[in-house]
Amino acid sequence: MDVGGNSGGLIINKQRAMLPNKSRGEFVRNQRKDSEGFSESPDLEFEYADTDKWSAELSELYSYTEGPEFLLNRKCFEEEFRTHVSDKKWTELDVAQHRAHAMRLLDGLEVITREKRLKVSRAILYMVQGTFAECSSEAEVQHWMRYNIFLLLDVGTFTALVELLNMEVDNSAACSSAVRKPAISLADSTDLRVLLNIMYLMVVTIQQEDPADSPEWRGTRETFKTELGSPLYNNEPISVMLFGMVTKFCSGHAPHFPMKKVLMLLWKSILFTLGGFEQLQNIKVRKREELRLPPLPEDSIRVIRSMRAASPPASASDLIEQQQKRARREHKSLIKQDNLDAFNEKDPYKSDEPREDEDDNDDNDNSMEAEPFPMERDEVMPPPILHPTSERVNFPKGLPWAPKVREKDIEHFLESSRSKFIGYTLGNDTDTVVGLPRPIHESIRTLKQHKYISIAEIQIAKEDEFQKTPLSGGEEDVEMCSTELLYQGILPSLPQYMIALLKILLAAAPTSKAKTDSINILADVLPEEMPTTVLQSMKLGVDVNRHKEIIVKAISAILLLLLKHFKLNHVYQFEYMAQHLVFANCIPLILKFFNQNIISYITAKNSISVLDFPYCVVHELPELTAESLEAGDNNQFCWRNLFSCINLLRILNKLTKWKHSRTMMLVVFKSAPILKRALKVKQAMMQLYVLKLLKVQTKYLGRQWRKSNMKTMSAIYQKVRHRLNDDWAYGNDLDARPWDFQAEECALRANIERFNSRRYDNNQRNPDFLPVDNCLQSVLGQRVDLPEDFQMNYDLWLEREVFSKPISWEELLQ
Repeated sequence: MDVGGNSGGLIINKQRAMLPNKSRGEFVRNQRKDSEGFSESPDLEFEYADTDKWSAELSELYSYTEGPEFLLNRKCFEEEFRTHVSDKKWTELDVAQHRAHAMRLLDGLEVITREKRLKVSRAILYMVQGTFAECSSEAEVQHWMRYNIFLLLDVGTFTALVELLNMEVDNSAACSSAVRKPAISLADSTDLRVLLNIMYLMVVTIQQEDPADSPEWRGTRETFKTELGSPLYNNEPISVMLFGMVTKFCSGHAPHFPMKKVLMLLWKSILFTLGGFEQLQNIKVRKREELRLPPLPEDSIRVIRSMRAASPPASASDLIEQQQKRARREHKSLIKQDNLDAFNEKDPYKSDEPREDEDDNDDNDNSMEAEPFPMERDEVMPPPILHPTSERVNFPKGLPWAPKVREKDIEHFLESSRSKFIGYTLGNDTDTVVGLPRPIHESIRTLKQHKYISIAEIQIAKEDEFQKTPLSGGEEDVEMCSTELLYQGILPSLPQYMIALLKILLAAAPTSKAKTDSINILADVLPEEMPTTVLQSMKLGVDVNRHKEIIVKAISAILLLLLKHFKLNHVYQFEYMAQHLVFANCIPLILKFFNQNIISYITAKNSISVLDFPYCVVHELPELTAESLEAGDNNQFCWRNLFSCINLLRILNKLTKWKHSRTMMLVVFKSAPILKRALKVKQAMMQLYVLKLLKVQTKYLGRQWRKSNMKTMSAIYQKVRHRLNDDWAYGNDLDARPWDFQAEECALRANIERFNSRRYDNNQRNPDFLPVDNCLQSVLGQRVDLPEDFQMNYDLWLEREVFSKPISWEELLQ
């Protein structure tokens, strides 16, 4: 649109005059943005949850390379079915016949022959996949999936699958064969993939609650949830066994393990047994009630879901482009400004248009909006009609979060006030205000109104008490919940588990370069025969990228869930895991992940919807072309990639919160420009966690950075919770001191080791604190088993140690 010409000016001003008064300013802003070469992108309609839709979580289990195996599973089932049952369909049998056939298949898993076991496993997998050949729609497939899975669980299939999986993991012949192979493909992990597919589908489906479920199914779900988190399988929770598979894969001893499936099953097992984000909120509320702490000021999940995204700050290239276009417009306006002024003089609403509140106010100049000189305006027409203030000024509804204050902050404020006004300090006394001026009294009252005591502070205080008084402190009452059982299971090898997960995350990150020493995470996606046509190559390329994205999604969800649950269960469990993540370079790894075109990653279309399960087994597949693969789906964004980005940002927040040395790591690794680029994603939750990370390091970035990023500073003020007395925007905080990473981490590590030793290490308890038996009768009456050679030579021992040695009774009595 030529906004400089006569006709352009006419059209624009007529359109603007016909608009309602409230919309007129918005119209002008949109016109200005379009004329400046960029338009405002809409908010991403993304709702954060524990998982994606059930159908999406089912489809992500399979790689597109596994497509032909659906028919193979069906063939194995039908062969078994025809042998024992008449020509009826599975869907036509009654419950007793279904149960009888399920028992027969379960017996078939116990045969010695590997080929026979695999055939029966495939038949069970076909049942778990919903006996899709007899279904006409995806909903029907999902109905039979639920029915068959609850049936198989009821006859004890899951326990048998765990035993088979243990056997395959310990199969040294398969491991040594895979190690010697130069290239590993899908065929090397067939047995493991079939077992993991069945187990994953069972866990995901049973976890899915349905209001139409019978009471028996609900009871079965709760029982299965308890068993899955208890050390019933091989004397350890199933999650610990899967963690062992991850470390064995990363060590190079089992390169054929299908790692994507292992990680997805691990994620779903943790999510099912420990609970998702809503359950976490409920646990937090319950624990605060038990500790008699005030209720939470707000429901964080609800607050975040109600937030709207902020406009992303302009990049340097955008600013240069805007300046160039503005210069061109100013040149045009010198020639044709008279015509525009004529129309502006006749516009009675011109003075009532709100200005856009942006950092770069100079960019608001536009030839469309040139205001005539006020005196000229009065000469032409009377003053414009004044509209109610409420139409022109939109007051903010308030900040989304209630401010918080720590006890430590109140102590610091009082100490500094006493030093300033009185000249002495009182230590940790937060009640005495004698001699302080009245404004200080009001400040202290305000601070105490917003004081927040966290569960972690109570847990740390209790642990300090146990360490100071090990004898009189009494026995600690430890609730043996699923989180506690899992921590006890992974505690001995937790550092290795964290390193293994981060290794796989690094290999799956889109920014990582292919290296010879990196682990191969594509063992369960590469076919035996590599593609020969362009279409096959494109399909495999989509499959590989999708495979990596799903791995990142699973690992980010696992780490975040564990951190959040451990922090609620006991803060030192969380600190132990977090410290080993930091030691394994998790912070620079996440920053490296975000050092890419994050918009491209979130809008990536690495999926072929017609090949997704269960669509591909119900419908006739259309012919794939290179054009259809390039086009991808019509979604605005990729759910799993946005989910992964938010999870990684939340992990980074967890690792750095209240840790000065780790915050300085963010500064040293130059995270500010990387995080600022992530603000371009218009999704409120993702922006919130980016702004939190920018807020903690703002005081260390310098005045010039703050001055040139005022829009970001404003967004932090609007969206992030305020901590009273926190001068995050000025850099005059007491924490702005030289940082000693080693001292801070060593002090934390000593506290963690004392906690783990006191609570879990029974062998290394201090012998000075063990109870002593002082009763002579019970000590002499204890039976002591002596070795045989001692009994044979007892006379010699008496002669040598007793009779031949002189005893000085005087010294003994003294």
